[in-house]
Amino acid sequence: MDDEMLDDQRELVSLLESAGWDVTDAELTVYESPWEDDDSPEASITLSARKRYPEDEDGGSPYRVK
Repeated sequence: MDDEMLDDQRELVSLLESAGWDVTDAELTVYESPWEDDDSPEASITLSARKRYPEDEDGGSPYRVK
């Protein structure tokens, strides 16, 4: 099961990277299902990514403090 979860994480990282994002951090947490009638494991994947955007032609961003 762990290999399947890692494969899913790799797939998500690959999707982000193919969209032009740089993945800077990845965390995979595996835990037992919180539901009483379900004993299967669950996973939570937390990804941090960054992407640079080109500046406007006028050289400034409306969100940048001048």
